[in-house]
Amino acid sequence: MRNGTRAATGTVGTVGLAGAVAGVLAGLVVGGVAGGAALAGAGTATGGEDKVYKPVPSTIVSVTGDKQNGFEIRRYDGSEQFPPTDSEARAECNEYDTEVARVRCRSEVRTWYRDLAEIKRAINYARSQASAS
Repeated sequence: MRNGTRAATGTVGTVGLAGAVAGVLAGLVVGGVAGGAALAGAGTATGGEDKVYKPVPSTIVSVTGDKQNGFEIRRYDGSEQFPPTDSEARAECNEYDTEVARVRCRSEVRTWYRDLAEIKRAINYARSQASAS
């Protein structure tokens, strides 16, 4: 489903562009910190046993897709988020009354998609490093 979120319980709700941007960026920060902690803690031993790291439930575990076809964001707790595609976001930005608001919206969308692509690459890199060791 596009432009909505699906919780682990299967409920679906509509998310506005601003709310989706804020939620994804907050998740990127939390996911980046938690992912770094997981990599730092991987392979450490305490008392002869491997230390098992359990991430925060909102940690992003995968990002698939692209801005043209839409992204899918999956979190550790099983919830999923489907931000609007590039064309849907552009159409929503064009609905703002002032040119300044439209430009601000388009800038936020560009930043958002850049960050989603970056986190997707970071997750893929971390997985490749984990499988190589």
